Amino acid sequence: MQLALDCIPCFINQVIRLSERIGFDEDTTRNLMNTAWDVMKNSPPEITPPEVALQVYQTVFSYTDIEDPLIDLKSECTDMALALYPGLKELVRHADDPLRMALQLAVAGNVIDFGQASTFDIQAEIDKVLAAEFPIFDYDSFVRAQDKTDMVLYIADNAGESVFDRILIEEMKKPVVYAVRSEPVQNDVVYEDALQAGIDKVATVLSSGAPTPGAVVKLCSPEFLDLYDSAGMVISKGQGNYEALSDETRPIFFLLKVKCRHFSHVVGVPEGSYVVQLRNG
Repeated sequence: MQLALDCIPCFINQVIRLSERIGFDEDTTRNLMNTAWDVMKNSPPEITPPEVALQVYQTVFSYTDIEDPLIDLKSECTDMALALYPGLKELVRHADDPLRMALQLAVAGNVIDFGQASTFDIQAEIDKVLAAEFPIFDYDSFVRAQDKTDMVLYIADNAGESVFDRILIEEMKKPVVYAVRSEPVQNDVVYEDALQAGIDKVATVLSSGAPTPGAVVKLCSPEFLDLYDSAGMVISKGQGNYEALSDETRPIFFLLKVKCRHFSHVVGVPEGSYVVQLRNG
C-alpha cells in the first residue's frame, strides 16, 4: 500500500506528539517537522507508509541518547492491559463462543496506538467492540484456517495491545510464532515488550527482522520469511502491517480498527470500524 496525501499530516502530528513526549523544545520540533516533510516530499511513489515512518522515527530518535524513547509509555500501556487481563479472561470464559470473544477483544486492543492518538480509553473501546457489528468479520474462514493449520504466524503491532493478542493466542490452542519488530519504532512491540505481556508463556517470540512499523517483506529476515511462506495461517495486527502486507498474494487475516479517512476508503468501511478480514483466501 503506497503513501497517500492523507498520510502527510498524520506523520507531522506524530512528530509533534513524540517531541512533546520526549520533551524537545519548539525549535527542535520545527526542525523535525521540516525533516519529516523532506522525507515524504523526496520519497519514491511506490514507498509504503511504514518505510516513511521508519525514516521519520529514526530522525526523531537520533536527537536523543535514549535507545527507546517510548519505553516508559509502552510499559505503562502493557501494565494497564495486564490489569484488565483477569476480567477479559472471564469475559472469554463465560462467552457462548470463547474464540469469537477472544478475536473481538484482540481487535479492541488495536486502539492502543501512539501513532494515531496520544490518549485512548481501552475500557470504552472494549465496550464498543462488544456491542459493534463488524462490517467485515470473516470468522468462519478464521475458524477453518485455525482448525487446518499446524502453526500460526501472528505478526504483532503495539505494546499493550500484545496482552489482547495473548488472550486470542490462548484460545486458539495451536502453536504460535509471535513476530515483533527488530528495534524500537513508534510504540510497536519489540522482544522485551512481548515478554512483559507474557507472550513467551503462550507463543514463541521472534523478531521479524523488519525495523519498520509494519512487516515490510523486503526488510524481513530469512528466518521470518521461511515461517511466513510455510505457515498455514498468518494473522496481521493493525494498520501498519496492513500497509506493509495488503498487496501480498498469500492468505492473511487482518485484524484492526480503521483509524483514519484514507484507511476507511482503502478497506471500504466507515472510519472507526472494526475489521477481521481475510485477503487472498
